[in-house]
Amino acid sequence: MKKHASAVWQGDLKTGKGQISTESGALKAQPYGFNTRFEGAPGTNPEELIGAAHAGCFSMALSMILGEAKLTADKIETKADVTLDKLDDGFAITAIHLTVVATIPGADAKAFEEAANKAKAGCPVSKVLNAKITMDAKLAS
Repeated sequence: MKKHASAVWQGDLKTGKGQISTESGALKAQPYGFNTRFEGAPGTNPEELIGAAHAGCFSMALSMILGEAKLTADKIETKADVTLDKLDDGFAITAIHLTVVATIPGADAKAFEEAANKAKAGCPVSKVLNAKITMDAKLAS
């Protein structure tokens, strides 16, 4: 399976503008730029898209692992905080912190923690990222 996304950029770094699109059409010519990435202006940026991809991938992986243990989550809520740092050789995503709250009937804290850690290590997005990935996982009652 292969999926694709695309970006078009016009202009210089600070005043230029870009558009990001996805194969599915979920994003279609979504604008982004220096101001949305570094200055908090409304709009998207690559880091939040990576965070969304990681949160979604992790949640699906956790669901699969729970299913293998004959458990089904009522809800898995995952937030991914992506850290972009300026290093000597430029900018890099240096860390992603996942915050997970899940409601899983019949699950105990130990089984949930093991499943969450397995999902964190095994989801395809975790595997592709060259960043420190940490997590706080909480089983809701």
